[in-house]
Amino acid sequence: MTAIADEPSRRAKTAWGLTYPLPMTIGDFVCSRVKPKSPHAGETMTTSALNISQNYLRRLSRRFSRVVDRYQPSEATLLIITAIAIGIVTGLAAVVFIRLIDLVTRLSFGGLPGWMPALGRGWLIVIPVLGGLVGGPIIAFFASEAKGHGVPEVMQALVLEGGRIRPRVALAKIAASSICIGTGGSAGREGPIVQVGSTFGSVTGQLLRLSEARIRNLVACGAAAGIAATFNAPIAGVAFAIEVLVGDLSVSLLSNVVIAAVTASVISQIFLGSDPAFLVPTYGLNSPLELFLYAILGFLTAYVGIAFIRVLYKAEDLFDGWKRMPMWAKPAVGALLLGVLGFAYPPVLARLGLAPDLAGLGWPLFPHNIPHVFGGGFPTIEASLRGPLPLLLLGSLVVLKMLATAFTLGSGNSGGVFAPSLFMGAMLGGFFGVVMNMLFPTIAVHPGAYALAGMAGVFVGAARAPLTAMLIAFEMSNDYKVILPLMVVTIISVWVAHRRYPESIYTLKLVRRGLRLRYGRDVDILDAVRVREIMDTDPPTVPETISLQELQEYFDRTHHHGTLVLDKEGRLVGIITLQDLARSKKRENWETLPVSACMTRTLVTARPDESIGDALQRIAARDIGRIPVVASDDPQKLLGILRRQDIIRAYRLGIVHRKLEADRVTQWRASKTAGVEFLELQVQEGAPVANKRVAELELPPGVLLTTIRHDTERHLLHGDDVLNVGDVVLALAEPEHAAELRRLFSRPEPRPQD
Repeated sequence: MTAIADEPSRRAKTAWGLTYPLPMTIGDFVCSRVKPKSPHAGETMTTSALNISQNYLRRLSRRFSRVVDRYQPSEATLLIITAIAIGIVTGLAAVVFIRLIDLVTRLSFGGLPGWMPALGRGWLIVIPVLGGLVGGPIIAFFASEAKGHGVPEVMQALVLEGGRIRPRVALAKIAASSICIGTGGSAGREGPIVQVGSTFGSVTGQLLRLSEARIRNLVACGAAAGIAATFNAPIAGVAFAIEVLVGDLSVSLLSNVVIAAVTASVISQIFLGSDPAFLVPTYGLNSPLELFLYAILGFLTAYVGIAFIRVLYKAEDLFDGWKRMPMWAKPAVGALLLGVLGFAYPPVLARLGLAPDLAGLGWPLFPHNIPHVFGGGFPTIEASLRGPLPLLLLGSLVVLKMLATAFTLGSGNSGGVFAPSLFMGAMLGGFFGVVMNMLFPTIAVHPGAYALAGMAGVFVGAARAPLTAMLIAFEMSNDYKVILPLMVVTIISVWVAHRRYPESIYTLKLVRRGLRLRYGRDVDILDAVRVREIMDTDPPTVPETISLQELQEYFDRTHHHGTLVLDKEGRLVGIITLQDLARSKKRENWETLPVSACMTRTLVTARPDESIGDALQRIAARDIGRIPVVASDDPQKLLGILRRQDIIRAYRLGIVHRKLEADRVTQWRASKTAGVEFLELQVQEGAPVANKRVAELELPPGVLLTTIRHDTERHLLHGDDVLNVGDVVLALAEPEHAAELRRLFSRPEPRPQD
């Protein structure tokens, strides 16, 4: 039985007093919400056209299956052949996509202004808006998955939908993204081509009627082929598919992904040439001391990557919260803001004396007078790699590109975040390189080298894919000497960014939808459990001033094998065990010695937000029985203790997490069918639902509470269940009531005092 809130006219009382429409299950709830239209909100497609498309795919699937049944190739042979086919098709799609962007750019900035030259620089505003007015309806009415940067949608399909992606997503993504980027939208072509390649892989697997595992394999092949064809970087394409999308590595997966990436790269070279995406001069490490400068750059790029994530999703929140504006029109509003930005910043910077050469930027537009922040920005990136741009222009473009991308993608336009992050990294690295060259001219000789490292650093700070970033920068430079600086920048950037902001620009989009995706490997079952869920919040402690004789009496009385030591202010200063006490007894007058003289001061600690798997590795490496849990921002603030014996309980909780993950998948698929939202809600301290029975809740209409997890227990919700602080509840809700349901589970905001 599950908890439901619905229209008052349909309510009835259960035996335990819960308002409930009878009979109602999850399936009933889903079926009652299914409407005779596409399951993707905002899309329209006639029933006859939909049936024709589905029937055609079924017939094509049967034909492919008959061919496979006739020749009966081995599984490995079949996957290799399909990987080659996916590489060819994705490579050709990348060529068409790039050519289409060039065509739209020529028509927009080279053709349109000629019709009305009197408008002058005003075309900088008009052209992006026209692109938004054309691209917005494509996304809203044809394939809503084409909205945004595409990679999160592929990740979602891999884990929740068995790798199945609708065929028309590829067409919508190519059309909408080429129009957006070609009319000045600040976005990259990499995210779209990843989604397009993944769609080809998914459709191929569906036509061959392969298992979900094999379809996921082919989706990864398509993603790798997309990156390889776009950047002419097959190794980076393989790394991206494994590091960002799949999260796992096997021999069969690796071989197929490599084949697809190499094939797509060859196709791209045939039509687009063998040059990499950027022509990078030969750089190297001028001095070992230069590594310290690259380390500083790594910190800076991490924070820029985090800022990029925050600004982009803040813009998305603002546009999504604008309910009165139809979905198809929002991209045009974002394009208007982009156009105003592109129109205003060149004369403003020129007037302020920051970049005098920009006074005439924007007219005539084509081919070399388009604002830096429009499009992917590849010419500006290459200029910063070849030689330093004006110092203040470099610094300004970091912020301007961030805003331009937020306006473009936050409003619902279609494009990738890969190129914008590379752009910001190149500008930041170039700025840093010029400054370091001024301060240390004998060490920081080449500012362009810092621009290259900055590209990798900001991408890592946003996407958390260090291997991909290093390899793509290496493949672009074709110079092994840059590997060491790249490693320093990327590792520091990903370390800082992960500690400061755990979610990447890809995973955050899914988390905000209530989806915390894990790839379900059995060896990582403890990674799903946080230390705060298992730790003992009332650990044994003693003050540092007591004598060892008093400590002996304490151990005899409590039968503890060790205890934490606190100073007079209650802050953690050490730990002492029976072994420490035994060693101290060899000293004279040991009974009178204070605990502080014998305790261990260098502690191995855990943080409440890290996984049990990470903490267990630390326990095993040091062969210790317990570690204190301290606050993330204060290593002396004691929160609890984690013991070896707690790991068994953690494993049980990990199994519960795994079952809860299965519930997420089932209910997410159900929510897509019904056109409702799937939510994962945690009861927060002070929330309106905290410490209340489910039967007592005043839920908004059209809401279904299904599953609850409390400590290590998981079960379907009943009216007598009490929602305690920390409990996790899975729910389905109609879109218009989702925000209200989230508010009921959240801590109320403090009211301003008069």
